[in-house]
Amino acid sequence: MSTEQASFERAVSLVEALIFANAEPVKPKKLVDMLSAQGLEAMVEQLEEVIAAVEQRYEGHAVELCAVAGGWQLRTRESVAPALAKTVEKPRRLSRSAMEALAVVVYHQPCTRVEIETIRGVTLGQNILDRLLEEGLIAPKGRKAVPGRPVLWGTTPMFLRVFGLDTLSDLPRREELVVEPSSDDDSVHGRTETAS
Repeated sequence: MSTEQASFERAVSLVEALIFANAEPVKPKKLVDMLSAQGLEAMVEQLEEVIAAVEQRYEGHAVELCAVAGGWQLRTRESVAPALAKTVEKPRRLSRSAMEALAVVVYHQPCTRVEIETIRGVTLGQNILDRLLEEGLIAPKGRKAVPGRPVLWGTTPMFLRVFGLDTLSDLPRREELVVEPSSDDDSVHGRTETAS
């Protein structure tokens, strides 16, 4: 084995070990710092190939390497996750109103509490904001430059981790989530309006 190949294999093993040892996604900077500290500066330029090699090691395994929140994390493969449902304690689920409020923040961030209420059409209970804050899904992102200077809310890296996203651009576009009324619905509404 050549010196370059040996360095590459060592880099792959070190990156795998660092990702395995961290409960949170490991950012590229942390990987670069670790490789540099180990005298493998030449491997920093090949970081994408090193990551691909780690990913390849887990092909066909119950865990896989995932790009999450701007870093990498080893996660249970979706195909085996249902078997663990009774073995591993599930996190608490968010209420429907909390999910609605979170969805507004996700797609309109940064936004104020009043903006969330306006979009949802109902007042936002403090307990909902508290729950989203407690779960680490949203955080203050400054204040809006209007009278009263209300807090602006936005999502956090924890939101990306919980929902298995690498970046917010991985979310479906708002346009994809809007359901267009079918032609049958239009005709029914049209008949109702005409009849009345």
